[in-house]
Amino acid sequence: MGNAQKKAPGKGEEGGSHHSRPGTPGANRSARSQEPPGKKPEVNGTHPVERRVGEESQSISPTSSGTGAENCNLDAPAGALPPPLARLKNEGNMLFKNGQFGDALDKYTQAIEGCEREGVDSPEDICILYSNRAACYLKDGNSSDCIQDCARALELRPFSLKPLLRRAMAYESLERYRKAYVDYKTVLQIDVSVQAAHDSIHRITKLLIEQDGPDWREKLPEIPVVPLSAQQHRREEPSAEVLQARAARAEQEKARQTEARFTLLKQEGNELVKKGQFQSAMEKYSECLKLKSSECSIYTNRALCYLKLDRYEEAKQDCDSALRIEPANKKAFYRRALAHKGLKDYLSSSTDLQEVLQLDPNVREAEQELQEVTVLLRESLLTAQGEYTLKTALFQKHFELHVCVCSENRRG
Repeated sequence: MGNAQKKAPGKGEEGGSHHSRPGTPGANRSARSQEPPGKKPEVNGTHPVERRVGEESQSISPTSSGTGAENCNLDAPAGALPPPLARLKNEGNMLFKNGQFGDALDKYTQAIEGCEREGVDSPEDICILYSNRAACYLKDGNSSDCIQDCARALELRPFSLKPLLRRAMAYESLERYRKAYVDYKTVLQIDVSVQAAHDSIHRITKLLIEQDGPDWREKLPEIPVVPLSAQQHRREEPSAEVLQARAARAEQEKARQTEARFTLLKQEGNELVKKGQFQSAMEKYSECLKLKSSECSIYTNRALCYLKLDRYEEAKQDCDSALRIEPANKKAFYRRALAHKGLKDYLSSSTDLQEVLQLDPNVREAEQELQEVTVLLRESLLTAQGEYTLKTALFQKHFELHVCVCSENRRG
């Protein structure tokens, strides 16, 4: 491991005193570098961070895809950093990718201090340096310094995803579960696709329930609301097929809800008819027709209500509508016959009743109504004939008087 190699102080590097200052690698580095090769440092004596959340090296990998210095462009530009500081950052990325976290930490520290010396005014680049150094601390199990560097990074660029995620992991390793929960939740607001955050939220929720009981949410710090401008993850625009499928599902759901509402209103209308509350029932059926205007039975049901309310013309119109939908509907013919009867159009009523009996000769109500309507029709015809005879006689008398007057005028 590169961490175990001795390095003499030279240009761009500092000696042993460098490791004793706060915010730098620290004296524990030498002890960690003596661990057996291949053994991952554990956080707080519990789980290896890599095992829980996955490798962080990909998030701060060097600009080149190579694994050694000979394959990396260490002099590649790095944002607005001056070339010497950009090289330090690139070297840190390369070392981190090769698992030399302590050496990578040194490079990031030198770059940060160089930015302070030269007054570099690039919050984004300095934020990345702090975030990368925090990743080194996290790999080496130094959760406290990791949290400190993440906080500095977030001061420079609020709602930056990587510092939030690394700080959440550090909080979790220190068993500061409430703060870890808040940071993971904030990460998911920024990018909902971070599976490590989903997994950690699920795990921490169980721990908080055990720790704080059913009211565990009330003991959480406030979760910040991430502005839209800071949300990095955007779903790809759905294809035309997906949009069409969504529209079809939405239409099906709308139709289902409409059908459920229609059925409920119809049932309510039927119950009101049974109770003799025809006005209220008529209103229910009218609501039904707003939802579905092609239901024949609603027209015939509402026609019945109109008949009971002596609104014969409206009853006739509803039966007309029903017969346009079902030309052989017995109820529509029968109730239209009753509407014609109420309008004293006995001939039309008789015609409709005969249609009912032609469709079903066993409808006794239609037979009885036909007998009654036939009598009324005969009476109306006789009355009409009597009125016609009387009118004819009066006209004849008037004509005769007119002729007499004309004759007298000629003689005079």
